[in-house]
Amino acid sequence: MAAAGSSRSGSPALGLGHLLTLAILALACDACKEVVLQVPSELPAGKFVGRVNLMECLKSANVIHLSDPDFQVFEDGSVYTTNSVVLSSGQRSFTIWLFNTDSQEERELSVHLEGPVEVLNQRLHTEKVLRRAKRRWAPIPCSMMENSLGPFPLFLQQIQSDKAQNYTIYYSISGPGVDKEPVGLFRIDRDTGNLYCTDRVDREQYDSFELTALAMTPDGYMVENLLTLLIKVEDENDNYPIFTQKVYSFTVLENSPFGSHVGEVCATDKDEPDTMHTRLKYSILEQSPSPPMLFTMHPRTGVITTTSTQLDRELIDKYQLIIKVQDMDGQYFGLQTTATCVITIGDVNDNLPTFTRTTYVTSVEENTVNVELLRLSVQDKDLVNSPNWRANYTILKGNENGNFKIKTDPQTNEGILCVIMPLDYEERQRVTLEIGVVNEAPYTRQAGSKSSMSTATVTVNVKNQDEGPECIPQTQTVRIRENVPIGTRNDGYKAYDPETKNSIGIRYLKVHDSYGRSCTGTLGILLEDVNDNGPFIPKQTVVICRATMSSAEIVAVDPDEPANGPPFDFSLESSDSEVRRRWKLTRINDTAASLSYQNDPAFDSYVIPVRVTDRFGLSSVTSLNVVVCDCITESDCTYRTGERTGYADVRLGPWAILAILLGVALLLCILFTLVCSVSRASKQQKILPDDLAQQNLIVSNTEAPGDDKVYSANGFTAQTAGASGQTTFTTLGAGVKSTGQETIEMVKGGQRTLDSRRATGYHHHTMDPGRGGHVEVDNYRYTYSEWHNFTQPRLGEETIRGHTLIKN
Repeated sequence: MAAAGSSRSGSPALGLGHLLTLAILALACDACKEVVLQVPSELPAGKFVGRVNLMECLKSANVIHLSDPDFQVFEDGSVYTTNSVVLSSGQRSFTIWLFNTDSQEERELSVHLEGPVEVLNQRLHTEKVLRRAKRRWAPIPCSMMENSLGPFPLFLQQIQSDKAQNYTIYYSISGPGVDKEPVGLFRIDRDTGNLYCTDRVDREQYDSFELTALAMTPDGYMVENLLTLLIKVEDENDNYPIFTQKVYSFTVLENSPFGSHVGEVCATDKDEPDTMHTRLKYSILEQSPSPPMLFTMHPRTGVITTTSTQLDRELIDKYQLIIKVQDMDGQYFGLQTTATCVITIGDVNDNLPTFTRTTYVTSVEENTVNVELLRLSVQDKDLVNSPNWRANYTILKGNENGNFKIKTDPQTNEGILCVIMPLDYEERQRVTLEIGVVNEAPYTRQAGSKSSMSTATVTVNVKNQDEGPECIPQTQTVRIRENVPIGTRNDGYKAYDPETKNSIGIRYLKVHDSYGRSCTGTLGILLEDVNDNGPFIPKQTVVICRATMSSAEIVAVDPDEPANGPPFDFSLESSDSEVRRRWKLTRINDTAASLSYQNDPAFDSYVIPVRVTDRFGLSSVTSLNVVVCDCITESDCTYRTGERTGYADVRLGPWAILAILLGVALLLCILFTLVCSVSRASKQQKILPDDLAQQNLIVSNTEAPGDDKVYSANGFTAQTAGASGQTTFTTLGAGVKSTGQETIEMVKGGQRTLDSRRATGYHHHTMDPGRGGHVEVDNYRYTYSEWHNFTQPRLGEETIRGHTLIKN
C-alpha cells in the first residue's frame, strides 16, 4: 500500500467536493483512540515523526487519507513529514481516515503533535489532576524516540500511588539504564514520581528497557507491590542499507532468451525489521555501455534478468551496472546505497569457422610419405582457445584410399594436410580433395539459418619419379622335379617396370642393390616328387604266438608322396613251393596285409620274402624273419635256436666263485652270532624250553621273487611280510611256496616266537597259537636288533636265492 497524504488539487470544485466528502465521513465514522506524539519544535521534510497502530483501529483498511498535506503515513503506521514543519504554538494535530471499500467500514484516528513547551505544560496539568483524583498503581505504556535531541532531562511519564493522598511516599526505580548498564540513563523524581531520560538512546543497541518502580514511606515501609515499567525505544531511520558486496560479478550466455536469470544481489539494514525503515527497494541506476537497457532488476528480490535476446559477445563481451538499494520502500527521503555489478557475456558457438580461401593447389612426388603438403587457415569470431573456436578438419571426398590425413595445429588453429600413404603417378596424376571444418563444440544456431560446415577444395598434383621395378606378387613360386640334371633351366622370379608394364631391362641379383632402384621379392621353389622309391616293410621280424594267433599284420611304407604311394599290393616272392604251401598273404587295407600260416608249422624261425608294389608298379622285396613261438603274447616269446641241454655249458668265473665263498662265510658268521646271542639271553631269563637243540633256524633272503622255495614245516606257523607293510600268518605244510622279505622263525613244540624286521622298522607280535602254545619275542629284541643292524647292510650287497640253514 502506498503512502497516504492530502494532496492539493488544481481544481477548486474538486477540492471542495473532496472536503465535503471527508466532512461527511468524519461525521459518520467511528473514532479510534487518540495518539499523542512528542516531537521537536522544528521538523525537516522527510523526518520520521512517530508510529501509530493502524491495525488496532481498522485491520482491513485498504484506503488511507490524511487531513494535513505536510504529513504522510505508510501502511505500517509510520508517520513522516513531507515538508518542513514548525510547531509555532507548541502543538499540531491532524486526522487519519481509514476505509475498507469491500466492507464499507470507516475509522478515523486523531494524531496530536506536542512540542517541548506543551509537554511541560501537560506535565504540570497532570500533577494538578493527580492531586485531585485517585490513581491506580499500574504499569503505563511508555516510548521514546531513539537519537532524541532533547532537551534533557526528557520527561517520559509519571507514576503515582493512591497512598500518596494519606502518606508521604518516596518513589525509586532500578534496572537496566538505572543501576545497570547503561547506568544513569533514567532517573525518577523521588517526591513526584516523574520519570526522565537523561541522554539520547540508540535503538540498534537498546531497543527497550524494563525498569522496576518502588513506592515506600520515609521510614522504609513499602506501600505498593513492585511495578514493572516497559520503555520502548522507537526506531529512527538512521541506518543506511548496505550491499553484501561492493562489486558483484555474474555471467550470462549470449543469445539468452528474454527473462534469463543473470544473478541476485542482496542488502541488509540494521533498523527495526518489518518497518518502512527496512523495506528495501532495488533498482538499476546506470548501464555501461549505454542503452538500450538489456537488464532489469526485481525491486523486492534483487534478481537481475535480461530484457533482450540480442546479447552478442562478439559485439560487447562485458557490461557494468550501477545498482541502488533504498529503504522506505524507495521513497525519495529513504536512505540509499549503491554498488557495482559486472556482467560478463558468455560465449556460445554461434559463429562458424570459415576458410580464408576456398581453393588450394599443391603438389607432391609419388612414393613420398609423412610430409606436410599444405596449411589451411580459418576465421572464427568465437572466444579464442575455447571449444567454440578450436577447429576440427575432415577430408570429405577424394581420400578413399587413405593417402592423406589432416590435423589441427593447436597453436594457430590451422589445418595441416599430410601424405601418409605413397601416391602412384602411374595410377593417378592428380587428386582433388574436399575438406570441411567445424568446431569442437556443436553449432547453436538453427540449422535452417545457414550451412553448419565451411568447405574448401584442395588439388594435389602428383609428380613422376624414376621408379625401380615392382615385385608383384612379392612371393612367387616355381616347381622343379626332383632328380633333374644339373643346369636344367626353369622359370624364375619375374619383376615388372611400373612405367613400361613389362620385365625388359630388369636385372636380377641375389645380393643387395646399391643403386637404390630395386624391389625385393621372395622366390619359393617346390620340388615335385618323382616315383623313385619302392614301398617296403620296416618291421622285418614278425612273431606269431601259435597258442593265440594264426596270423600277423605287416605294414608297408613308401618314402614318396602319397600320389606315388598306396594302395600297395602284397605278394610272396619265393619260388619255393613249401613257402607258398605253408604261408598265405591277405590284404587288409591300402598299406597293410595279414600273413597267416597253414598246416601248423613247427616252432621255429622262417625267412619269407614279400614283395610290395605301389600304385604305379614300383616295388621292392623285404625278407621277413617270421618266428613261430609257443607263447601267449609276443613279449613272452623266448625262442632259442638251440635245444636245451641243462647247465653243463655254464661256467663260473673267478669273481663269481669268490662272491659265493664270501657269501657262505658271511652266513656262517651270522649263524654264529645268532647262536651266541640266544645263549646269552637265555642266561638272563629262561623263557624258551631247554631243548633248544631241536629248534630250526631258517633264514631266507630274497630281494626279488626268485625260484620257488619249498619248506617242510610239518605244521609250523610262518610269517610273510609283503611289500605293503601288512603282516599275514599262515600255516605252511609240505610243498607250500613262500616268497617275501627276510623272515626269521624260531619254533619249538607248540610255542612260537616271531620277530619280523622290515626296511621301515619292525613289528613285535605275541600270538596265541591255535594249539595253545605261547609266543614270546620281547626278551630277544635288543640282541636281535644289534645283529640286524650289523648284518642287514651287508646282506643287501648280495643276492642269495634259495639258501637255507638248518640247525638241529
